[in-house]
Amino acid sequence: MTRPAPGGGLTDAEVAQRVAEGKSNDIPERSTRSVAQIVRANVFTRINAILGVLLLIVLATGSVINGLFGLLIIANSIIGMIQELRAKQTLDSLAILGQAKPLVRRQSGTRTLSPNEVVLGDIIELGPGDQIVVDGQILEQDNLEVDESLLTGEADPIAKELGDQVMSGSFVVAGAGAYRATKVGYEAYAAKLAADASKFTLVKSELRNGINRILQFITYLLVPAGLLTIYTQLFTTKAGWRESVLRTVGALVPMVPEGLVLMTSIAFAVGVIRLGQRQCLVQELPAIEGLARVDVVCADKTGTLTETGMRVSDVVEIGSSGRRDRVTDVLAALAAADSRPNASMQAIIEAYGSPPDWIVTATAAFKSATKWSGVSFRDHGNWVMGAPDVLLDSQSPVAEQAERIGARGFRVLLLGDAKMRVDGPDAPGEVAPVALLVLEQKVRPDARATIEYFAGQDVSVKIISGDNAVSVGAVAAKLGLPGEAIDARQLPSGQGELASAVNGCTTFGRVRPDQKRAIVHALQSQGHTVAMTGDGVNDVLALKDADIAVAMGAGSPASRAVAQIVLLDNRFATLPHVVAEGRRVIGNIERVANLFLTKTVYSVLLAFLVGIECLFAKPLAADPLLYPFQPIHVTIAAWFTIGIPSFILSLAPNDERAYPGFVRRVLTSALPSGLVVGIATFVSYLAAYPGRHATWAERTQASTAALITLLVTALWVLAVVARPYQWWRVGLVTACGLAYLVIFSLPLAQRKFFLDPSNLVVTSTALGIGLLGAVAIEAIWWIRARMLGVKPRVWR
Repeated sequence: MTRPAPGGGLTDAEVAQRVAEGKSNDIPERSTRSVAQIVRANVFTRINAILGVLLLIVLATGSVINGLFGLLIIANSIIGMIQELRAKQTLDSLAILGQAKPLVRRQSGTRTLSPNEVVLGDIIELGPGDQIVVDGQILEQDNLEVDESLLTGEADPIAKELGDQVMSGSFVVAGAGAYRATKVGYEAYAAKLAADASKFTLVKSELRNGINRILQFITYLLVPAGLLTIYTQLFTTKAGWRESVLRTVGALVPMVPEGLVLMTSIAFAVGVIRLGQRQCLVQELPAIEGLARVDVVCADKTGTLTETGMRVSDVVEIGSSGRRDRVTDVLAALAAADSRPNASMQAIIEAYGSPPDWIVTATAAFKSATKWSGVSFRDHGNWVMGAPDVLLDSQSPVAEQAERIGARGFRVLLLGDAKMRVDGPDAPGEVAPVALLVLEQKVRPDARATIEYFAGQDVSVKIISGDNAVSVGAVAAKLGLPGEAIDARQLPSGQGELASAVNGCTTFGRVRPDQKRAIVHALQSQGHTVAMTGDGVNDVLALKDADIAVAMGAGSPASRAVAQIVLLDNRFATLPHVVAEGRRVIGNIERVANLFLTKTVYSVLLAFLVGIECLFAKPLAADPLLYPFQPIHVTIAAWFTIGIPSFILSLAPNDERAYPGFVRRVLTSALPSGLVVGIATFVSYLAAYPGRHATWAERTQASTAALITLLVTALWVLAVVARPYQWWRVGLVTACGLAYLVIFSLPLAQRKFFLDPSNLVVTSTALGIGLLGAVAIEAIWWIRARMLGVKPRVWR
């Protein structure tokens, strides 16, 4: 290794001085919102502002009971704050475990530190897979190559020499070295990019985008409906100003889908907390949703399906015997010359821990693209270690012997004697095989069950590995994956041909990093949603371009940096829980959205129908209609048809597979249901409305009749949305219906909520119209399922 002038880094006093001067890398590792920002974001919302203004208007009339809907402002704010604060706490604590930890050299010793402890002038050591956390200048290099694709988009590794600059956000793909920090904190090149990349966000997902589109659609309806209601109720009904104001607010309040965004945020936040309890760090929140939509999982073998560590199982000498001592010395010397050993070299170190005192004259670092490494020793030759089918002719007896051993699931490396120095431009040249090193990797005990889970969920699993194809195929066979292993060197290079080949195969060996990326692209071109799992620097390109990137917590910092999900417990078996959580979030939010949007549709429709009747009442010599409900009516209607059920449904278990088309499914359900509820309620109100000159009791009976019809039809919407039924879903719908029976039966509730069901004819008519509406909603559910090509399921 090329080294600088003697020096062991900064002293503790120099470090303390630079920290005091603000020359440290102390910047937020994650861009979570502060507590104050969370409070502001949950209190000062557009919906809270609308409801707040309406609350003040109602209180001005002196009717405190009608201002009960104002509790929504408090509930929305408190629930949102609590869940986001819990999610923030979970994310921040897990982020500390998952962050890259640079190896910093100081006078007091060399040790790993958190990135924010690095100061200007620190010497940071580098090895394969290490992420460069601050900008700096190379002081030492040993075949050092850096990938800057995350910054520049250029995928080819860049060789670094003494004095070259390195930028934060890049990572080491081969070799080793050290650099001095020249820019830290917000001055570092990628500080802002890194902050943005790890931001806790609710955007850039089909679910969130779909909800935003729906809210835009609602806004277009709210403006004309609201203006029409305000005009007709205040200027055409000729009722007292207090009653007109109350009826106007009663029309406007239910138009606002006050809980939709809140329930969505809660569902996501609870998902983060639940996954955090399983040591799963969600670095980008939509990844929960994305993984639920995945239909292909590309898994790296080593470190993902097999355990990270290895052990030397056997050393098979080639040719003449009696060279065991020589082979042992070479293996020990090769391992000792590697300053940052990978898993294979670590196994050799554990097996041969007493290296000879040989002098290193040249080194060649292991690269995923070349699949070999080597060391030249003074007076002891040039030695290489790597893939037998790469260093030798794949048809040679030794390569075939290695393949037979690999067919039993072992990793096999060739120890060879090269004729030229390993750092030469044509290295390694001709290689004489000396021994085959057999390494044993244990398949993770839960890997087979995980793959079987994905198979049961119609999710394809493809193993993509740099190891020998036969060895990878043996591991795939142990895991129950069908099909033969394909050597990636035989794959076609054309996008179309590659896509066809990849789609029909499940196991790939001898895959280069650029081929991993190409395989991901090929699957995506076939319309698949692809998740890539990996732990090494050779997985970074594919991880970056996959729809969902999943890294192991014990993997390289570079792989963790580009992943949306980090499995801190290093268990592939955690992925089904992530998938299940995503399905819970998506499925439940779809149910909740159906409830809230149905309410908005029938509220807007009812406002339009009443408003139109008021506009044409005078020419037709009819009485202008007062809006049927006061604010307290729509408040109690929302309690058990939307509010409480939606909260329970948003957090309930749900393992139904997620499909694209969220907006279409929600609108095709909410629009017809809302139209039925609105029309039924309006007809019931018309049938019971006695005219402008009626008594207060008669008006109350008409409003009660309309409310009864609305509740019957809205409860049936809830009954449909809750399908497929389980015992607790049936219990939820039944309990909500019984709650309204209690409210309508209690004299105190009748007085406080302005209810009067005493007119049996009016009440019976309202119930009958409501039941007809329920039948129409049930028919719509069956017709919609047939139109969407979905098999309707009433019971689970």
